[in-house]
Amino acid sequence: MEQEQTAEIAAIQSQIEALRQERASFAVKITPLPESDSSSPQAIVQLYRRQAQENAELFAQLKGIDDAIAALEALLTKKQAQLTPRQLQSIQQQQLEEAKKQAQIHAERINELAAQLATEIRSLKACADRLSPVYWQIYYKPFITGFRTISVPYVRSDGEVWTIVNRIV
Repeated sequence: MEQEQTAEIAAIQSQIEALRQERASFAVKITPLPESDSSSPQAIVQLYRRQAQENAELFAQLKGIDDAIAALEALLTKKQAQLTPRQLQSIQQQQLEEAKKQAQIHAERINELAAQLATEIRSLKACADRLSPVYWQIYYKPFITGFRTISVPYVRSDGEVWTIVNRIV
């Protein structure tokens, strides 16, 4: 019974997230008002009404998605209220573990990109070191400056707390 409720809640949450992503994929571009009309509440209302009329199908889909999200959120709230505190904590723990896995993936990617960026910066510095003497002779100024302050982000963890630090390259 507990696993069935947990599965239902997870299914509702995933459906809500899918609907939110679908809604976000619909790019509704409202053309801006001219400066002279921007202070008029009537002009703003007219603008949105005109956009809704011109894009009736799109706005109907958005309304349907919004209504579905609202209904699913109400159902989710009802299902969560039926859970015991122990069940709710179990669900929250599961969600936390999933979020930590996602965060770990992102942190590893950041560290990988930071290592690549550090390598590229070192290569650029080597080029600059080779070019600088000639560049000074021709243009009377440095080729590239600021290498002492270049840093890249790095994510580290002590097991419980994650910290993003800047490593000087």
